[in-house]
Formats: sequence, C-alpha cells, structure tokens
Amino acid sequence: MGRAFEYRKATKLKRWGHMARTFTKIGKQIAIAVRAGGPDPENNPHLRAIIQNAKRENMPNENVKRAIKNAMGKDQSDYKEVTYEGYGPHGVAVFVDAATDNTTRTVGNVRAIFNKFSGNMGTMGSLSFLFDQKCVFTFKKKDDTDMDDMILELIDYGVDDEFDEDEEAGEITIYGDPKSFGDIQKYLEGNGYEVTGAEFTRIPNDLKDVTDEERETIDKMVDLLEDDDDVQSVYTNMKPSEEEGEE
Repeated sequence: MGRAFEYRKATKLKRWGHMARTFTKIGKQIAIAVRAGGPDPENNPHLRAIIQNAKRENMPNENVKRAIKNAMGKDQSDYKEVTYEGYGPHGVAVFVDAATDNTTRTVGNVRAIFNKFSGNMGTMGSLSFLFDQKCVFTFKKKDDTDMDDMILELIDYGVDDEFDEDEEAGEITIYGDPKSFGDIQKYLEGNGYEVTGAEFTRIPNDLKDVTDEERETIDKMVDLLEDDDDVQSVYTNMKPSEEEGEE
C-alpha cells in the first residue's frame, strides 16, 4: 500500500464520525456544486461525484434531492470554499478546508482554536509545500481490468503509478492531479467503471513523529476544528500511530 493510502486510512476513516455532521458537510458541497454547474448531475460532473460520495456515506436520497432543491432557492446561502493553515502544538502543520457563508465568523472560530492550543495561523499558501493536493477516485474493479494499462493511459492526467486495491470490496483507488479531476472522471465513466467515491484530499509529504501525549493534544485540536460546521476537512503532517496504520 502506498503512502497516500496509509495516511488516508489512518485519518479519514477516523474522521467524519457523526452522521449528521457528515450530511451537513455534503449538503454544503452540493450547494457549491449546484451554484457553479447547475442542478442536473448529468451535466454537472462535480455534482455527480458528490452524489456518489453521499451514497457512500449512506446519505438518504431524499436528503440529496432536498439539498439540490435548496441550492437553487433564492434564500440559499452563498458558500465559499476557503483554506486556513498554520502550525498547531509541537510544530505539527495543520491545514483546514472550509465552506462558509461568513468568512469573518469562520476565520475567527479557526483562529480561536489555534490560539487555544498555542498554535499559529499562517498566510494562505505558507504551508502548501508540506502537502500534495490530489484528486482521489474509487471505483469497482472489472474482471478484465489491467491496472498497468489503465495507469499508462491516465499518466497524462498526473495519476500516480501507485494505486490501492480493496479485494474484499472489489474496489480500486487511484490518485491524480486535482486539475485533471474532470478528465479522470470522464475516462472512468466512459470506460464503464462504476465510480463509488470521488474527492479532493491533501497528503503530507513529510510526516512528523510525535509522542503519545503530543498526539492526544493534536487530536483534540483536530476534533475541535472538525466540530465547526464550516469546516469540511482537516489535515496534519502528524505521523499516524502504529494502531491507526493497522486498522
């Protein structure tokens, strides 16, 4: 398994633990996608990908339809995607993706959490060198799938030569250049693959070792950040524990 898989397995599966909070986050993603590309999933690849993620998270279809309908309403909040970054306790880098209709509120809440843990927020882009942004696609493997051939065909889209396979679920996960999200999605769907998940993520390229006590403090900070309704995802360069890596 590759570096990206081990990091995502140890962090993402640990996060988004509460169903209601997950649905709220997906609802905001739907609102942003509908405003940008319209309410028809057939003509809006980004919305189509979010709906696939919603199914993966067991979000009821009625909730998805309601979110799309609300996104078209005049009273729908105008959400913006913003990022915040800085150093948390013990020199661990923290990167926050948020979707908000009030950036003043969101930056205040995020800054307060950084301050609570004696951290420091930096300027936008100051920590981008520590994380590789990737688009991630998970799809059902077909009997005739030759991954070497597929990776070769997708190499122009920045797809990594390392991929992850879940033999029990019969699924493959690939990582690519985020700018090629639409092209990769089009390739998979055009070749008859059932896409079960599509997202953007950030993978740290330099993991930092921490003690168990330091890990506990950083986890508390991340939990507080993720409890904020405006926060979509939180990433750190903290090295996963051995227990998390084995899950």
